[in-house]
Amino acid sequence: MPHPSPPAVPVWPGAPTPLGARFRTGPDGVAGTNFALWAAGAEAVQLCLFDERGRETRVRLTELTHEIWHGFVPGVRPGQRYGYRVEGRWDPWIGARWNPAKLLLDPYARAVDGEFSLPPEVYGHVRDWPDQQVADTVRDDRDSAPFVPKGVVVDDDDDWEDDRRPKTPWADSVIYELHVRGFTKLHPGIPEELRGTYAGLAHPAAIEHLTRLGVTAVELLPVHQFAHEDHLLRRGLKNYWGYNSIGYFAPHAGYAASGTTGQQVGEFKRMVRALHAAGIEVILDVVYNHTAEAGELGPTLSLKGIDNRGYYRLQDDARRYADYTGCGNTLHVVQPQVLRLITDSLRYWVTEMGVDGFRFDLAAALARSMHDVDMLSPFLAVIAQDPVLRRVKLIAEPWDVGSGGYQVGAFPPLWTEWNDRYRGAVRDFWRGALPDVRDLGYRLSGSSDLYAWGGRRPYASVNFITAHDGFTLRDLVTYHGKHNEANGENNRDGSDDNRSWNCGAEGETDDEGVRALRRRQLRNLLTTLLLSTGVPMLVAGDELGRTQRGNNNAYCQDNEISWLDWELLDDPGCRALADLTARLIELRHRHPVLRRRAFFSGRAHSADGLRDLAWFTAHGVEMTEGDWYAPAATLGMYLSGRDIPGRDERGAAVLDDSFLAVLHAGAAPARFVLPGPPWAERYEVVVDTSREEQAAAPATVHTAGTEITVPGRSVLFLKAG
Repeated sequence: MPHPSPPAVPVWPGAPTPLGARFRTGPDGVAGTNFALWAAGAEAVQLCLFDERGRETRVRLTELTHEIWHGFVPGVRPGQRYGYRVEGRWDPWIGARWNPAKLLLDPYARAVDGEFSLPPEVYGHVRDWPDQQVADTVRDDRDSAPFVPKGVVVDDDDDWEDDRRPKTPWADSVIYELHVRGFTKLHPGIPEELRGTYAGLAHPAAIEHLTRLGVTAVELLPVHQFAHEDHLLRRGLKNYWGYNSIGYFAPHAGYAASGTTGQQVGEFKRMVRALHAAGIEVILDVVYNHTAEAGELGPTLSLKGIDNRGYYRLQDDARRYADYTGCGNTLHVVQPQVLRLITDSLRYWVTEMGVDGFRFDLAAALARSMHDVDMLSPFLAVIAQDPVLRRVKLIAEPWDVGSGGYQVGAFPPLWTEWNDRYRGAVRDFWRGALPDVRDLGYRLSGSSDLYAWGGRRPYASVNFITAHDGFTLRDLVTYHGKHNEANGENNRDGSDDNRSWNCGAEGETDDEGVRALRRRQLRNLLTTLLLSTGVPMLVAGDELGRTQRGNNNAYCQDNEISWLDWELLDDPGCRALADLTARLIELRHRHPVLRRRAFFSGRAHSADGLRDLAWFTAHGVEMTEGDWYAPAATLGMYLSGRDIPGRDERGAAVLDDSFLAVLHAGAAPARFVLPGPPWAERYEVVVDTSREEQAAAPATVHTAGTEITVPGRSVLFLKAG
């Protein structure tokens, strides 16, 4: 039996800006909320208010200014749940998909209460129509309101005067990619009720691990409100990573310990404050390239029902979506209001939520003009001139799945990029698959071949060996092939190009020789990453030897496969790996020669012929052009601390120690002659990855010109004196 109709609610004209639901004082000092929604082609918009029992009150917005429907509703206060019904033409053949039976989430909602479960009622078309070829053209008139989350009015007032942003320079940054839920879910030092939440990440036990490592920023996997895909829900799984956004202003409610009717906003802000107080910046992984509404057979949750043709890129056949993301749709970023949605969202997270930067998923999709990737696109132009956004950290994932989408090295100044060419070269070197060392030399020294243009610097390269997508570091040395059976797709999902080496046995083994080799390879990979020029990015748990049991696409594994296993710290080998990671990061922080703000010149700057960067063969002589093209398993890299460009804050020259790194990927020990003057008189071993316990290793000093033995598959990092 239906509920009786609630009493009518007055609505005043209100204002078209700002968009969204904003609680404020209206005419005559009356408190209420202003609602504003851009819906250019709509014929009518109804604001739907829901009480605590789920009863719906509909209020028609009659004011229309510059394609924005708006109204001020007196008495509506923070905590009020709401949504929209938008009326218009149903004609999918021309891209028109208005359906007032579907309750729609406000794109500007600051908080979302409830989960998307995706029953048939939430689809604008008849999802189970017998002929699926035309199913998307048949309108479904069932009410979706009982089955979808609601937006929540939030009191945006907050005082950030006690917050101090770390403002870590790019060159000094060390990024730690983590999942809010996965990082904290099993942490024994976090109260159980806070595990898996923003409050859990803010807990001293979580922050202590970050500060002990010495990382300067956390890069959080998506925390925008997201939905789970239908194909996952049908298999009893969920989207764990969160790359399926539906609310660009709302912290994902599933990560809140304090409540979901607005409390998640304050909890997120407190997390940011706690991390800032520890000197750690907060970078968000953001997904503005597509939404959770997928393609023409996807659900109608928000933008699709507000103005499908305005928000999404459509093909010439307007029934179909232009899909540059592999996720069914692509946001129409060239459209001014879509660009406004994205930039309003970005500014909100900076100015009102306190974050310090963004990593843009499939950023090439955002840089497309009408079809092709264009580095003068509206999106990149707006970011470049925005007084808020041009001051924060901007990281591009510089590719998408469309034609011409691979754009590594092409993004303009202000941007840094995930450098997958670094990942490939380092993986291939340590598994013995590089034909020569040309590519490795570029990657270790800042990738000048990619970034030395337009005023870009070495820190334009975000160096990484692993990321959330793919093998963990431990699995990289444990598995030859992927093992994704738990995903329910018969192991067809996930990349087949892992560039991994299992060290002689597939999967976990009791063979101590294999296990020791794997531990050494982990030390080699971490040492290479953290001593390379550029910005290193670690993945949470790699410093502990975390495994996903060979799953290289754990996007749907919200369980122990993905959660960080903190019991690894009880294992002496894993503890030693974490200690080495912290020591390498501390070494990086202490020595500016490892954090260069300008590319190496390779030229001598003094009469003795000492250059800022030099490369050596195992014979202790500088490499010739022919040496770069010859197969080699050993490479020596000399970094001069005497020729660092720039000056410190007081205008003095920046001086540092000089170092020699010897990387040897061969299985057998190698002989290496240490370069003599002018490079050095003596060398002191700082890091030797052949050793299990670095801290216990006595300092070894070698005379320049002598021949030393480099253990098989190891890195020696030596201070030149």
